[in-house]
Amino acid sequence: MKERKFGNYICWGITALCVIALSIAFAFFLSRFQAVKDTAKLVIGILMPVIYGAVLAYLLLPVYNKSRDLTNHILSSAWKNENGVKSVSSAMATLVSLIFLFVIVVGLFWMIIPEIYNSVMGLQESLGENINDLALWLQKMFEDNPAVEQAVIPIYDRLTSQLQNWMTSDLVPNMSMLIGSLSIGLLSVVLVLKNILIGVIVMVYLLNIKGTLSAQCKKIIYSVFSVKTANRAIDEIRFVHRVFGGFITGKILDSLIIGIMCFVLLNAMKMPYALLVSVIVGVTNVIPFFGPFIGAVPSAFLILLVSPVKCLYFLIFILLLQQFDGNILGPKILGQSTGLPSFWVLFSILFFGGLMGFVGMIIAVPTFAVFYSVVSRLVNRSLAKKNLSLKTADYFELERIDEDKKTFMR
Repeated sequence: MKERKFGNYICWGITALCVIALSIAFAFFLSRFQAVKDTAKLVIGILMPVIYGAVLAYLLLPVYNKSRDLTNHILSSAWKNENGVKSVSSAMATLVSLIFLFVIVVGLFWMIIPEIYNSVMGLQESLGENINDLALWLQKMFEDNPAVEQAVIPIYDRLTSQLQNWMTSDLVPNMSMLIGSLSIGLLSVVLVLKNILIGVIVMVYLLNIKGTLSAQCKKIIYSVFSVKTANRAIDEIRFVHRVFGGFITGKILDSLIIGIMCFVLLNAMKMPYALLVSVIVGVTNVIPFFGPFIGAVPSAFLILLVSPVKCLYFLIFILLLQQFDGNILGPKILGQSTGLPSFWVLFSILFFGGLMGFVGMIIAVPTFAVFYSVVSRLVNRSLAKKNLSLKTADYFELERIDEDKKTFMR
């Protein structure tokens, strides 16, 4: 009995020591926040090639797995050497993944850079005519209301004059140098920059040793925690992978399809800058909720300079396209929803976008979906232990719960 009581004292002492140590560490973190932030930036900078490689490996994991399984299926029927089939399948899957990555990157920049250059140069050449046409259109639209015309036209003239001066004096003279620098920079990224090159090498290693890394992580988890806790932790990791993998890869595929559809339909509608606008729409569509608005604003402005009527048609088209994506294509590709209510989707995008910018806006929904799911399960588990209702509807207009009978008082 005394030994048991002594053991309890030891447990309480260790717990108190841990709490004090964590409190001191948290206080140090707050007092040295800038130093901790700089140290974190330094560590992230050193590990950036590994981060690049891990992200690329995660995005190319479906391509690698499909290629490996297909090669393994074809070779296993004709070749009985299991080790040889496994080695060849892994090598073929690695090659296919590298080719896929190369084709995507080179193909995108091959299309985008010339189109951006041609679009900007064409916009500059026709800018004066487009601005005059738009001014005449505004005057005609407000001819029955002189007061509004006198208020709008001077503002329009001032804005267009500033835009023309900026394009003539700043943008166009430096356009060739900008495109040349961008092309050289992109070529250097592919051929020279050590982070990207090492990142691709790390990607290849990670794709080929992912099974070993997974087994080692499971081994560590089971060695540190009890079997019950370890099983629960591995289930949570699988859940995180399922949410992130399904959402990010699905959203990328969804945005690619939307970009292609946008390009085909804009060409059919004889819209200006069809490829450039389609790239903007496709890239921004990766961002949930705000993506359509972010992509539509600059695209509509470009089309507005050419034709106000076409700009109106474009806005209607974007609205219909996003309705199709949100209600038909998106659910088909992404499958089940992340389970987040609309408010928390908006909150997560604003929060993570403020912390991490564009990347934060992309990972906001799956990250918060995981957090939301974990908290919900912890709350439900705690309520179940207390024999309380798990239904949220039962807590509407609740004043108190009877401590003995566990009845809800309203």
